[in-house]
Formats: sequence, structure tokens, C-alpha cells
Amino acid sequence: MSKRIVTAVGSGVTFETDIRRENVTFYDVRYPPFAVYGVSYDNGKFRRLPENVARAVSEGVHHLHAHTAGGRVRFRTDSSYIGLRAVMPSSDEFSFFAQSGSSGFDLYVYDDDLKRDSFFDNLAPPYVGCRGGFEKELDLGGREMREITVNLPLFSEISELYIILDSDAALEKPKGYRYTAPIVYYGSSITQGACATRPGCTYESIISRRLDADFINLGFAGCAKGEAAIGEYIASLDMSGFVLDYDHNSPTPEYLRGTHYKMYQWVRRAHPSLPIVMMSRPKKYHLRPDEVERLEIISESYRRAISAGDRNVYFITGDRLMALAGDDGLVDVCHPTDFGFASMAKCLGDLLEKIFDNIG
Repeated sequence: MSKRIVTAVGSGVTFETDIRRENVTFYDVRYPPFAVYGVSYDNGKFRRLPENVARAVSEGVHHLHAHTAGGRVRFRTDSSYIGLRAVMPSSDEFSFFAQSGSSGFDLYVYDDDLKRDSFFDNLAPPYVGCRGGFEKELDLGGREMREITVNLPLFSEISELYIILDSDAALEKPKGYRYTAPIVYYGSSITQGACATRPGCTYESIISRRLDADFINLGFAGCAKGEAAIGEYIASLDMSGFVLDYDHNSPTPEYLRGTHYKMYQWVRRAHPSLPIVMMSRPKKYHLRPDEVERLEIISESYRRAISAGDRNVYFITGDRLMALAGDDGLVDVCHPTDFGFASMAKCLGDLLEKIFDNIG
């Protein structure tokens, strides 16, 4: 069967598609009324931080900065159908990490009053080893106004992204987040999202839905090392909170000791009253000598901050993060399962909710 040729509303880009449904319109998400969060589009890709900053940090961060972890597309529509077309220049694959999380999308549909999730659906690649992108379709059923959030892949790049709706459907901008200044998370592959089975299962996404808060995911697998370039960039951001979690990526305890408190200082100097949460690696038991030493180093950063008069800094130990999941919280003694991420989200979410409620 021959492919159809369509033109996207917004960009005017023309391309071939396998979507056979009649009376649908392709929309480029870079254009209103779609709202894109957590990533911005520059030089042909969606990116989590500016490319020049990524290059200045390290080769590894430059490789990972265009992975769309934490990216979201939001909009309102009464379409009974939704399709997605993604062009993906690269996707990382792992033996211990579901492709539905590393390369897939998921979609949350909300009641019009945003009081509860109506349902979610998975927009994963159609087959294992899918390369270059894919198209996917869903029947939402019925014509009613819905608020929709599409979460972007955790370990893949996106150069083009289109949402497909019934041609006669209403399309409107989404409601804004309650907390419009994002929570910024900096850390390792755990922060980036390994090994969530889908993007909406990361601890940041769970907290975002709970608190109705925007966020930016600055997790860089194996490459979050507290460099000055990333510290200065994070300090320049407008934020409602900052979560510091890069224990796993520090090559040695000595390296962590030399960078951790400095990372805190870069942000605190720029944001005197910002809530800052320090976290150690999420793990029920810290048995190895270096793990115990790392935990003490992060605890020392916290105590130094408190001694310096900081009253808006907090510390969560890894055993507390895994309190709900216990031994079932990790895939490989490092990366969380979905249950592990839910456990992290419960612990950190409880703290952030209390902090934000006190701020008012």
C-alpha cells in the first residue's frame, strides 16, 4: 500500500506517512497552541539544555543532553482519536531497560477539571529495535474536551514530533502548571530515568502529576560529575526547587567531597531562599565502605549548610527513598524499578509538598 503525503500545520513540513485514517490533521508540536515543557528546540533537535553548555560540561553530557528525559507536550482537545509521529535520530538501548521507557512515549488524559487522571496509554515503539522513529495511533473514544500530556522518551533524541487529531476537533492551549517555575533535578542515570518502563513512571514525573509542578530533568547517565559549567548553568535557572543527586556518578568518594558542597554553593548563592534537597543514592542498605563514606560526605554538605545558617536545605538518605520498595526497588543494585521510582516519589514528594505548602 502506497504512503500518503501530508503537510503539518505549524511548520508546513511535508512528509510521507503510513497513517491511513481519513479526516485527520498533523500538527507540529513546536507551534501553538501546544506547550512544550522540559526541553526546547534548537539546531534540529529538542534539547534539555543549550548545546554550547553541554559541550562545555563534557563529551558525555553533550551526547546525552538531547535525550528528551522529562520532556512533555501538553494541549487540550475534544478529538476522539490521537496519533503520534516521531522522527528520532538516535536511541540508546540496554539489556536491563525496557524500550518502552528508553524510546517510548506515554500519554496521560485528564478530566477537564484536572482533578484526576482519566487514563494513560503507552505509545511505545511498535517492535524491538525500532530505529529512526515511528508512528502510533490511539482511539480515545467519544468527543469530549480533555487535557492531554505526552511524556517524551528518556534515552532518545527527537528531531521532529507531530500530534495527529481529527480534522474537525477543537485544539486549545493547556492549563498551566500550579507551580510554573520548574523543579530542577540534577543527577545520574537514575535521575534521567533508568530503568522506568515508561516515561511517566520516573520519580520526577510522578511528583509532577502529584503537585501539578513543572520540572526539568538534568540527569546524565554516567556523566553527572558536578562540573563548574553545569553548576553555573543550573544556578542561572528560574526554579521552585532544586534536587541534587549525583552520588553514583562521582568517580570516587574524594571526588564527591571536592564537588558536592560546591554544587550546593553555586545554586545557593544565586538563589538565597530556594528549597534545595540533597539525596544520596537510592538503596535500602549501604554495605560497601565507599557507599558509607559517600553517604557521610553528602551528610557533611548538609551539616555545613545548616551551620552556615541555611534554613531551606534538606537531606534524604537512600534508605528513606527506598522505604516503600525495599529490596524490590532496584533492577541491578543501582537503577530503580517502577516500584523503586514510586518509593522515591513518595518520599521526596511528601517533603516537597510540605515545603511548598509552607511557602504558600
